[in-house]
Amino acid sequence: MTNGKALAKLDAGREPMARQVTRALRQAIVSMQISPGEMLSEQDLAQRFGVSRSPVREALIKLSEAGLVRVLPQRGTQVVKISRAGVEDARFIREAVECAVVREAALKATPVMIAELNASLTRQRRAQRPASTEEFLSLDEEFHRLLAETAGRPAAWQKIEDIKPQMDRVRFLDMTKAVPRHAVLAQHVIIVDAIKARDPVAAEQAMRQHLSEILRSLPELASQYPDLFEPETEASPEVLIA
Repeated sequence: MTNGKALAKLDAGREPMARQVTRALRQAIVSMQISPGEMLSEQDLAQRFGVSRSPVREALIKLSEAGLVRVLPQRGTQVVKISRAGVEDARFIREAVECAVVREAALKATPVMIAELNASLTRQRRAQRPASTEEFLSLDEEFHRLLAETAGRPAAWQKIEDIKPQMDRVRFLDMTKAVPRHAVLAQHVIIVDAIKARDPVAAEQAMRQHLSEILRSLPELASQYPDLFEPETEASPEVLIA
């Protein structure tokens, strides 16, 4: 269960409940409010959110498709542990898409979009400390979404969101420390500088470097938090990327 931990409040008039429950549960799993390996109960979650079991059931199906939970017959729904192979696969796909995105952004960026990217960098600088990890990661996601919009490829970011939940948990663990935040911001600045210079090759190289950082932190985090990760020899194919 969620052991009494607070979950995000829902807004009955904003959007479908199932979508809100999905987003809230995904955020709780990514931010470790709900731990890898934890069992989830439809009834318990419905009570906590103040909704019927139907939107909760729909949300759990979506999270299963995203590789964050698995249904165990006769036992319930379990939050999967982090799969190193799943993280590496997601990073590989994300790199292919985002390198293409920044190449186009370097060729298509308008002064308005460059101003928006600069404003995003300013918000990230302000959030170095004492901002929460969730806040900084939200700004990071905003930055990458803006890159896709700058390239005229907003759908590319939507696809990336579908394949990166395994990455998100690793990045949350990494961003709880201050040093990685400074490194992320510095890499974002290099990407924007390449876009301003209309240099698609430099933009691609900067993005490739940026997205490779997780490969360096992944082994260290798996060693530091072994209970949160699937043993490499036991990771099952269904949890890699849905």
